[in-house]
Amino acid sequence: MSSSPRQASAAQTTTRESGGGGSTMALLVIASCQLMVVLDITIVNIALPHIQSSLGFSTTSLAWVVNAYTLTFGGLLLLGGRAGDILGRRRVFVFGVLLFVFASLLGGLSQNSGELLAARALQGVGGAIASPTSLALISTTFREGPERNRAFGVFAGVSAGGGAIGLLMGGILVEWLNWRWVLFVNVPIGLLIFLATPRWIRESERHPGHFDITGALTSTVGMVLLVYGFIRAAQEGWSDGLTLASFGAAVVVLALFVLVERRSRQPITPLHMFRDRNRAGTYGIMLCLSAAIFGMFFFLTLFVQDVLGFSPLMAGFAFLPVSAVIAVGAGLASRFLPTYGPKPFMVVGAILAAGGLSWLTLTDVDSTYLGSVLGPMLVFSLGMGMEFVSLTLMALSDVPVQETGAASGLLNVMQQVGGSLGLSILVTMFGTASRNEAKDQIPAFLSRATPAERIRFRRTGQLPGNWGDHVLTAGVSAAFVMAAIFTVVAALIAVIVIQVRPSDLERLKGGTGVGPV
Repeated sequence: MSSSPRQASAAQTTTRESGGGGSTMALLVIASCQLMVVLDITIVNIALPHIQSSLGFSTTSLAWVVNAYTLTFGGLLLLGGRAGDILGRRRVFVFGVLLFVFASLLGGLSQNSGELLAARALQGVGGAIASPTSLALISTTFREGPERNRAFGVFAGVSAGGGAIGLLMGGILVEWLNWRWVLFVNVPIGLLIFLATPRWIRESERHPGHFDITGALTSTVGMVLLVYGFIRAAQEGWSDGLTLASFGAAVVVLALFVLVERRSRQPITPLHMFRDRNRAGTYGIMLCLSAAIFGMFFFLTLFVQDVLGFSPLMAGFAFLPVSAVIAVGAGLASRFLPTYGPKPFMVVGAILAAGGLSWLTLTDVDSTYLGSVLGPMLVFSLGMGMEFVSLTLMALSDVPVQETGAASGLLNVMQQVGGSLGLSILVTMFGTASRNEAKDQIPAFLSRATPAERIRFRRTGQLPGNWGDHVLTAGVSAAFVMAAIFTVVAALIAVIVIQVRPSDLERLKGGTGVGPV
């Protein structure tokens, strides 16, 4: 189904009327929502030890404070994106924000582990509704060309840098207040977004249709099974029976989903999007880069706190430059995209990310933050800033208005699945390298340990001091090797698959070039 001239005219009128300060405020509202959803993935990480002692989580169950959010968020993204196409994006956007706020309030008030896990799962539902809808709103709120390029740049910078901001905010809130405020902080932010949305964002055209219920069920169940399989693999290993069963069931259900979508008149995910080589390549690049950035945050957080001895607050500040440099990279890409097109920024961005991660593989127990962490982290961040703008623009360029929600949902799915898959692979690499290093460190420790230290080691299985640092650093270094490989694969996809034509550059300048970007 294509949009009518009247619908296109209405959308253009809406964009023009919102120009100037109105468009800036609309972008602020949309970006604030995305920041709230993205930083929630990392802001809770800093608070996990405090949550464990407060609500009585076991060490093994504590991971579900993060996983409960990840599972529902990843599983419902496609449905959330499609809901905006059919019901109206502003309406669905507001509902998702309010649901997220309500769940955050419940989480902050939780008195036991079950209540917190239920609230985190509900947060994931709200995020899955709000996130793809907010990205789709950019396509229908801003004119194609420099205005939309800038909006995508801001959105992509927030998406890529939100994790670092979450670590900083988490450290501040835990150290100055308590762990409950990592959830309570979403309430005032979400309510401001709710109040500002009707003032600055107009409702999009509703595209009559019906929900593809079978497609929605199979996509949701399949994605939940797939994400759960990755989570389980990171915790229990790839040979675990439940891990394999989850992956097997996910393959069956997602294959059924593809069959359903091929036969549906109004599919929840138009499969023809994958026929465009640029869009398909974009999804592949996002899959690889998300694995890298999730791994970078996860393992550097471990390294700076466990090896360098940073407090939660210091760890948060240590990642602050990441957001600043991502913003610089996003700004550069947004400014020069009309001149050079997205491909050079995809290639150069992936190469910079690979260089930064390769540099991080050199870290050891004698490394320092300024000498060994800050430099490679900045190189990586500059590349990711370039990448996320280009990928976001490429994924939504030349998509029919009635399908922008579905396209946004797919891009978010690739980011979420890539992060979950990549992190589980990196954790496996980390575990293997750590165990191998431990075989060398344990005899050295036992030869020098006091009787009390030997008893403590037999009870906990943890090597103390410098011996433990050697084990952790060996694992972190191996994980960064694999993360660098992911970014090299992303660079190869960009070089081989992505194509940009003169008409595409004309569209990026705000002209009327035809043909898909």
